Amino acid sequence: MLRDLPPLLLPYPRSLRLTGGAVETVVDLRTAGRLIHGATRHPDGYELVITRERPHVRLGFHTEAGLRYGRATLAQLVRQYGEGGRLPCMVIEDAPAFAVRGVMLDVSRDKVPTMESLRGAIDLFAALKFNHLQLYTEHAFAYAGHEEVWRDASPITPEEARELSRYARERGIDLAANQNCFGHLKAWLELPRYAPLAETHGEWKFLQWPRKGPFSLCPTDPGSIELVRDLLGQLAPCFDSALVNVGCDETFDVGQGRSAAAVAERGRPAVYFDFVRQICDVARGLGTRPMLWADIALSHPEALGEWPGDAIGLAWGYEPDSPFADWCGRLGERGIETWVCPGTSSWRSITGRTTERRGNIRAAAEQGLAGGAKGYLVTDWGDHGHHQHWPIALNGLADAAQAAWRPREGGEIPGYSSADPRAVSLHVFNDETLSISPWLEELGDVDRFIREYGSTEAGGGPPIRNNSGLFLDLYRPEPYTQLVNASVGDWERAGERLCRVEESVPACPEGSGPLADELRHTLATARLAVEHAIGDRSGELGARRGRLAEMARAILAEHERLWVIRNRVGGLAKSAARYRELIDRLGGNGC
Repeated sequence: MLRDLPPLLLPYPRSLRLTGGAVETVVDLRTAGRLIHGATRHPDGYELVITRERPHVRLGFHTEAGLRYGRATLAQLVRQYGEGGRLPCMVIEDAPAFAVRGVMLDVSRDKVPTMESLRGAIDLFAALKFNHLQLYTEHAFAYAGHEEVWRDASPITPEEARELSRYARERGIDLAANQNCFGHLKAWLELPRYAPLAETHGEWKFLQWPRKGPFSLCPTDPGSIELVRDLLGQLAPCFDSALVNVGCDETFDVGQGRSAAAVAERGRPAVYFDFVRQICDVARGLGTRPMLWADIALSHPEALGEWPGDAIGLAWGYEPDSPFADWCGRLGERGIETWVCPGTSSWRSITGRTTERRGNIRAAAEQGLAGGAKGYLVTDWGDHGHHQHWPIALNGLADAAQAAWRPREGGEIPGYSSADPRAVSLHVFNDETLSISPWLEELGDVDRFIREYGSTEAGGGPPIRNNSGLFLDLYRPEPYTQLVNASVGDWERAGERLCRVEESVPACPEGSGPLADELRHTLATARLAVEHAIGDRSGELGARRGRLAEMARAILAEHERLWVIRNRVGGLAKSAARYRELIDRLGGNGC
């Protein structure tokens, strides 16, 4: 019984002390409690006292934020112990570790959530004490005069952005504008009107991987900054935030195309920072403070002195060994305000990557706090079709809520650095059986040993990064080669682990929308990946193709049905095309 358990809170507070006894559950502080302004030293802290003395609830705070957080904690206690139940007497003293605790949702690859979904997400983030939000944009904003770019994307409109900004602000969340202004602009640059602004339309290397076609704006073309000026000039005024994320990450094609001569003469960092400074100047001219991904700068630490003024550095990495401490140190030495940016590990996974996610989220929080980072921004991307379902992402976002609030103190207390899955089940999924999040944690590690070792029977290999084995093996690029060094025995073992998870699917609470169907669809896709891998390595793929194609067609149909429940139709065709390509490879036709 929920009422028999100690408090399940998310995020778990800095200090919770049970004082003995219980009182009847109170719901409304205005009638059953006392508010004490100025009772805490930390500006966003709160003190919540539940006592047998009257008034039974006392909430001390210093700012509106502290009052909001204290009320959120009380609401979670009421959810656990029930209206009319018995609420344990306790003293909670609490305050956040990071001043800024944010979420970044990818709305450009390929899911653009409905307004209902976005409002629901904001409500949940506020309940988990996040205070910052970004919607990552490449082409999914309805810029006037650029209709050909976003026409098929079901974009967020300026009116919707203003509404969301107000909605978030009323709930204590700063919704900041986000537009990648340098790289990741293929959707723009592949169109004839914008093609002349591209760095290259030819072949280039993304780190060690060959690429072809446009990606970044040419930093030496005057038309590039004029496009940025137009976009930010339309976007920034739609948000109340004083911040804007201008992106500028992974611009590895710079110097491999039209800017090659400039890079040869002045060096790649100088050419990169010259353009980034222009972008930041545009942002400042609109009354906003820029922030940008710090990966390119950190790859050229000798050039950090060229960092554009007061721009915030977003240090991102998505594995447990991401060196957040080193990044914070390098940026901090230059006086650059730093935010650490881990990820949910949901993208390119199907099921999530539980162990890597927990390690990554924890490392960012603990090393970021020790390194003086002001902000913590957890990212949820949608690479390669955004095939992961919202519950997979939510489980990771909940983990980050805990880490950003309280990374280090008191390791013996539940919730230390990582979220208690029981609390996630209750407060994120409204699951009074407390089983959904633990089940998702197990699901996210069904192929963990393949990810870690490459193969346990065939001699081993390098760990799989930024992918799960399930995803990487199923969605192979042409030529149709194996990218996962795992034997048939490895995949049979993964199949056995998946079978145990399939046999223990938790019941979803009433009113949870498509949650149950999303979990079943996730399992079906994971099962397809396992069966495909076994058939490929056992030499039986030819005999299995028909059945696998039939499985894939059913998965595609359900993918299309579930998509429009939470998301707009734009982007669906592009996402579904990846299933159709798989069906074609299996000889089952994509129709």
